[in-house]
Amino acid sequence: MTVPYEPPATEPAPTPRREGRRKRRRQRDDVMVPTMEFESYYGRNIVKPAPWKAEIPAYLFLGGLAAGTGLLASGGEMTGRAELQRNARLVSLAALSGSTAVLVKDLGKPSRFLNMMRTVKLTSPMSIGTWILTGFGGFTGIAAATEVAKMVLPRPAKAELAFILPAATRVSSWGAGAFAAPLAAYTAVLLSDTATPTWHEAYRQLPFVFVGSALAASGGAAMITTSVDECGPARNVAVGGAVVDLVADAIMERHLGMLAEPMHEGRAGAYLRAAKVLTVAGAALTLIGGRRRPVAALAGAALLAGSACTRFGIFEAGIASAKDPRYTVEPQKARLAARREQQRQEAS
Repeated sequence: MTVPYEPPATEPAPTPRREGRRKRRRQRDDVMVPTMEFESYYGRNIVKPAPWKAEIPAYLFLGGLAAGTGLLASGGEMTGRAELQRNARLVSLAALSGSTAVLVKDLGKPSRFLNMMRTVKLTSPMSIGTWILTGFGGFTGIAAATEVAKMVLPRPAKAELAFILPAATRVSSWGAGAFAAPLAAYTAVLLSDTATPTWHEAYRQLPFVFVGSALAASGGAAMITTSVDECGPARNVAVGGAVVDLVADAIMERHLGMLAEPMHEGRAGAYLRAAKVLTVAGAALTLIGGRRRPVAALAGAALLAGSACTRFGIFEAGIASAKDPRYTVEPQKARLAARREQQRQEAS
């Protein structure tokens, strides 16, 4: 009769030689595979930072200024404020020209800007933004041309064009006013449509920040260039834009959570702190002494500088959030945990 084999209840004691081999193997493993904390694959950032330079935040600021002053010019034309209308139109054209110039510089060659107009892609903020910029530029160019014609043409020539200039003025005001709001807001959509963590997560509040900043800057530019007697609407726009900017910025930071950290550090933090101080100071000076020319000019300069710092600060914060993989990994883990918790609750 064959008896089945039964293994011993306890393992035999390892020999000193075998124990030495195990100890040396553990030591090699410790050296070859050190303990690490996961941050990203191979210690690199997961999201590639946008390859944009200083031209892009300059484009964001100048585009917003052009949109805001274009809207002010339309209001000036409809309310009979000729000086406000003229100055706002000229400032809008200058800002639009600068905005187009820095965009072309970032693209590398003018033909690339023209190539974007070969198609209309409704799912591309850049494509739609190009057409918005072109439409606004056409009406703003006509509006500025009518103002230049009024200033340089002799009286006989003005008399001959008396039936054309009013119609051109009114149509260009309507057109520029219609394109102004989309131009001020689309750049925020352009940023939030990327995978950059801080920009992408701020897609709800960023358009309000940019529109408020644009209105504050345009009101400030009008207070610098226009007499205080015709600047009443510009002062209201400046203060209202500053309030919208500051409130939307506070809501955005609360919503972003940890993704707002880059907005308080480094160059981004310096820019955004300066933006808040300048915007608050500009709005306060406008309310206190906006009817006095020197104070109005000082308030306008502060609002313009605050708007520029806002755009540069948000730009720098987005680039910093893309370089640090923590801002990509940890929000993803939090969203995954929240989704699993919701599924668990639904299943129970």
